[in-house]
Amino acid sequence: MHLSIQGNQWEPSRTIAPAALLLIALCCFSFSALGQIQTPEKQQRPRRVTEGENKQQPSPTPQVDEDDVVRVDTQLVSVPTFVVNNQGRPLSGLRRDNFIVYEDGQKQTIANFGTTEAPFEIALLLDTSGSTRADVSLIRQAANAFINALRPGDRVGIVAFKDRANAGSTMATVDVLSRLTDDRKVLQAAIENLGSSNGTPYYDALERVASEIFHEPPRKDVRGRRAVVALTDGVDSSSTSSYEEARERLLRAGVACYFIQVNTEDFVEDRLLKDCQDDGRLTLSARQMERYRRIFVPNARSEDYANFCQLGQFERMQISRELYNLARREMNDLARTSGARNFVAVTLQDARSAFARVAADIGTQYSLGYYPTNKARDGKYRAIRVEVLGVKEKSEVHAREGYVAPR
Repeated sequence: MHLSIQGNQWEPSRTIAPAALLLIALCCFSFSALGQIQTPEKQQRPRRVTEGENKQQPSPTPQVDEDDVVRVDTQLVSVPTFVVNNQGRPLSGLRRDNFIVYEDGQKQTIANFGTTEAPFEIALLLDTSGSTRADVSLIRQAANAFINALRPGDRVGIVAFKDRANAGSTMATVDVLSRLTDDRKVLQAAIENLGSSNGTPYYDALERVASEIFHEPPRKDVRGRRAVVALTDGVDSSSTSSYEEARERLLRAGVACYFIQVNTEDFVEDRLLKDCQDDGRLTLSARQMERYRRIFVPNARSEDYANFCQLGQFERMQISRELYNLARREMNDLARTSGARNFVAVTLQDARSAFARVAADIGTQYSLGYYPTNKARDGKYRAIRVEVLGVKEKSEVHAREGYVAPR
């Protein structure tokens, strides 16, 4: 709102000399300007910044009265947490004062607490590339069972892959089938539209989850209660984004990352070993090959890995196994760091039970949030540790392990 101050209006006498008139006008202007500077109730109040509005700004402190000025100097750190007993069963009914949060060994004040009854927002990422293309119906059944296992009020967005024509060929792209909604009919219709692809832009999909599904700041009741649940083997073949970029965006957004790891390695290796003239063959993309070279043999020349078909069978097998092991490490790292878990599905038939375990985890997760006492915007890693007090039985805490401070 633009505020202005006007002085008293008056009309000078006709008998005053022009020079005197000019002097009086200057004095009047000076008093008017002085009144603007010394009257704080008439100043333009700084605009309040809402959480997540500007990625270059830190998140705000809790809202205050309208007449107060919100000074943005830190960001809320969300810590997804679940607690199990020594049999692995979740412990419910815990309160805010049952938890203590430490950052780099310093105790923090818990400013936000979400109980296990609070709603959740979930991005469901379904990988229908590679060996899973023939079993899309099984993935549909597992996805529908997962959604039905969630609670009323939980909202879901669905992301998958599809092929798109591009300059006479096809290219695998990310397909956002549904934004966040709790309308089960809309979600079922989105799952029915689930397609398949010849490539796996997996990192691009994780980026889209952060930038589109969770683009808007969370409502107060779901703050700290967002997750991505990915059914995938984790092996990327065609993304323009990197794992590091996707990881940073998800962690910065406070998204818990659950993975249901589908084992497609045997299927893929069997086809990688076929002759390049065989119609049933499978080849690694140029992006996969370059990524492998950069990570595992950075001193090698790019041209040595430019043509997959020129490699021998042993080299193909070695590259495939290294990429699968890398994918498992990345999924384990992202799940652990974000405070979530991995579940292994040996076959797609196992995916339904794995989804049920993820739904149980989400339904028993607490959400802790704090404003760090260390307000330095230095881009350094901060370690998080959560302890539970007042629990009679032996318990184990699974929580986010840390985050990188903004710059």
